[in-house]
Amino acid sequence: MGELQAPLLNHVLQRSYSLKSLKKVEKFGSVVVGTGPAGLAVVGNLLEQKKGPVLWVGDAQRSGGGRLDRAYRAVPSNTKVKFFSMYADALEPFKQITSEAVTPNAYSVLQDLDQEKTCHIAEAADLGLMLGAGLLKTEGVFGVNNGTVESASWSESTGWKVKFSASGSKTRSVSSDLLFLCTGSHPSWNSLELDQSSKRIPSIGLDRCLKPSLLRQSIRFAAKKNPDPTQRTTIAVIGASHSAILVLRNLYNLANSPDQEFKNLRIKWFTRHELRYAEERDGWIKRDNTGLKGEVATWAKENLEADTLPTSDVSKSLEKVKTSTETEKDDYEKHLPGCHCVVQAIGFTKNKLPTIERDGTPLEITYNHETSEFVDAEGKTIRGLYGAGIAFPEKVVDPEGTTEYAVGLWKFMKYLKRVAPTWTA
Repeated sequence: MGELQAPLLNHVLQRSYSLKSLKKVEKFGSVVVGTGPAGLAVVGNLLEQKKGPVLWVGDAQRSGGGRLDRAYRAVPSNTKVKFFSMYADALEPFKQITSEAVTPNAYSVLQDLDQEKTCHIAEAADLGLMLGAGLLKTEGVFGVNNGTVESASWSESTGWKVKFSASGSKTRSVSSDLLFLCTGSHPSWNSLELDQSSKRIPSIGLDRCLKPSLLRQSIRFAAKKNPDPTQRTTIAVIGASHSAILVLRNLYNLANSPDQEFKNLRIKWFTRHELRYAEERDGWIKRDNTGLKGEVATWAKENLEADTLPTSDVSKSLEKVKTSTETEKDDYEKHLPGCHCVVQAIGFTKNKLPTIERDGTPLEITYNHETSEFVDAEGKTIRGLYGAGIAFPEKVVDPEGTTEYAVGLWKFMKYLKRVAPTWTA
């Protein structure tokens, strides 16, 4: 899939605006921080709302792909193809890009897939790259290569003064009416507080574990560290989310690969609760944002449930360790010392935000998950500041009264189309 984007990406490299050309813009209508799928959706909505010109700060060379493109291309999506198609069809600026693109392209590839089935993240990431490249060709959209926003200060007289730097350039400032934080998240990591007598267990980052080729490298390294390579190399996996089950499956596949390189690989799976699945209801989905879906859910049901694990081939490689908030420290003390590496698949943490100020005074900001606005420590709305994406998702309540946070490309888009008309300085 990735090769389909080469012509568009080459265009971006040639067309991304330099800091010198930005000097021609006295004031921006909007500055968008973050070039992942949420930032992409925000820029598209701003163009549709005619709230430009837009300065789009992040990785302009891969705009629209974000972490999906950088780290998760090999991951099977838990989203039906039709929702990626709906994302692309939701805005006129997007539809103009897809209608004018030479086929085959990322959008046409998605259209040729079964819309009711899932696909790999690579297909969604390529769609984002295609749309991002198209937006950077649009009049009034300014991309910054390797851009980082350091701070932003609001004043009544000038609006937002945004300080940013780009690859190989000094920090500079621009003024803007609106500022959007689409800064993303990264895998969470907790310090496993074992007794001093317990050895420190090396970690493998979640992102590596979700790409089989990188996971293979990490396990090979761990096996070499094993004093006796003829003995088991045991990997601990903590969590029961979609990503945790993917890690378990990837490890199992390594342990049972035809070349038998990792035939001594074993897995200890620590989970606080039984597996939770998304359930189709009448017009809605229970656990839509937290439950297992797609091929990952199928694999889990067939191999990890209490009534399937004992008779599954997976049981030859995997041991399940039930734990809880109250007992997990003791469980870790008991089981982790026998492990060679640990993987934590326990959710995601917001990336660091730029310093946000009002009249030069730093603010403590809190997100409103219903309006996309931010408030200060006193509960006062911060004018012209908005957020979106995995770090700042919409809060939703299902028909049974359960609150979740809506994460996914189409969910971001639905939310933004609802709130975009309210974006004002």
